[in-house]
Amino acid sequence: MYAYFVDAYKKGSLLRLREAPEPDVGPNDVLVQVHAVSLNLLDSKIRDGEFKPILPYKPPFIAGHDVAGTVLRVGAQVRKFNVGDEVYSRPSDGRIGTFAERIAIDQKDLALKPKTLSFAEAASVPLVGLTAWQALVDRANLRSGQKVFIQAGSGGVGTFAIQLAKHLGAKVATTTSAANGELVRNLGADVVIDYREQDFEKVLLGYDVVLNSQDTETLEKSLRVVRRGGVVVSISGPPDPGFAKQKRLNPIIGLVFRLLSRGIRKKAQPAGIRYTFLFMNGSGAQLEQITKLIEAGAIRPVIDKVFAFEALNEAMAYLETGRAKGKVVVTLR
Repeated sequence: MYAYFVDAYKKGSLLRLREAPEPDVGPNDVLVQVHAVSLNLLDSKIRDGEFKPILPYKPPFIAGHDVAGTVLRVGAQVRKFNVGDEVYSRPSDGRIGTFAERIAIDQKDLALKPKTLSFAEAASVPLVGLTAWQALVDRANLRSGQKVFIQAGSGGVGTFAIQLAKHLGAKVATTTSAANGELVRNLGADVVIDYREQDFEKVLLGYDVVLNSQDTETLEKSLRVVRRGGVVVSISGPPDPGFAKQKRLNPIIGLVFRLLSRGIRKKAQPAGIRYTFLFMNGSGAQLEQITKLIEAGAIRPVIDKVFAFEALNEAMAYLETGRAKGKVVVTLR
């Protein structure tokens, strides 16, 4: 089969398309014929080496985190899936590699594809859908009637998180450019802030939850729009001690994360705000919940562009411009 490899950690480098060995299929694994994948900034950050302390992949390795396809074979212990099933997934860390013609995925990370979606649409969902779910449902416990500020509303995570928050009954504020204002309003945003013309800190007040995806300066400003007792969930850092403990990282790395997050934690604590860093995990069970929402019409994927498999590096370059509205998808079949 053919797959795209990270040959060496290097900022902005191209992934190399070459032949790869067929995946090993363990007793709990499902072999998936890949129909479509989607790209995430996580893919480029891993290629650049930004996550080596957390995810020490040894080049060369196959890249990619999102996939939709059909089941070709199941391991001896697999009971939920059968050959021919249409599935989608965000494989667990340590077992990524969706930028390939085939991939073996642990059944715990897999779910049946929503019947209402094409393979391309389904491939756009797992990473951003699970990120939004784990941030808003698991970490923030967002409830009906609360107010949530979701940054970068026209991005991959933002377009999904806005819809999930509205389904949960929250009032949603977001930032975007004026050109994307209509898009995020149609997704359910109640308050739309043009980040080029407005300062969200002067518009928002008393919010229960913030989903931060921007830089440290924006994170610190976000604390000032949150009420006492509220929560800030950051998917862009800095990592906190809880994350290091969760991942069972080297104590030295844990100490580094404690120091990196000390500033934001010291500012959040006196204000009565809980700060938590989220690095999402694969979960087939949560994807099943997301599937129900999609099939019920509560959430729809937002796709900016679709590229052919041979143009995956071109698709990555487009994603890295930061102009994509929703997700960038690559199709194989």
